[in-house]
Amino acid sequence: MTSQFELSDDTPVYVISVAAQLSGLHPQTLRAYDRLGLVSPGRTPGGGRRYSLRDILILRDVQRLSQEEGVNLSGIKRILELESAEQRSRLLLAEMHAELSQLRAELESTRAVAARLAGLLRDRRDRRGGALVPVRDAMPVRDVVPVRDAAPSREIAPGHDH
Repeated sequence: MTSQFELSDDTPVYVISVAAQLSGLHPQTLRAYDRLGLVSPGRTPGGGRRYSLRDILILRDVQRLSQEEGVNLSGIKRILELESAEQRSRLLLAEMHAELSQLRAELESTRAVAARLAGLLRDRRDRRGGALVPVRDAMPVRDVVPVRDAAPSREIAPGHDH
């Protein structure tokens, strides 16, 4: 049973001062990153920022990319966008793999049912000595042209003795 009080990595719980301490950044830097769209914390009804654990990890990545790798903020924003797009693609791919597996299982089940039905039809036909369902002629009777000699011709080519 899921409680309404369970927290996930995306639950916005940290006020800006705590998020700043956890990320190693100044609160003003967090506000600037929010304005730039690098990190978008949740908001309280009064407008106060609330950061999630995931936000804190992103802030740490921003700090690392900026300080250790020398990436500018527009580059960092692009990196974060690409990482987010990759994550969405991975989730979509996992969903598609799961759906494909389900469809394969359904196909195998359908094939098994079809094989079972085909076997039942064969058994019934064998017991009755004929087809289970009568087969009709493809053409209406009025279009059928009578055949004079139904037996195949057995002419022998000249020069051949058989």
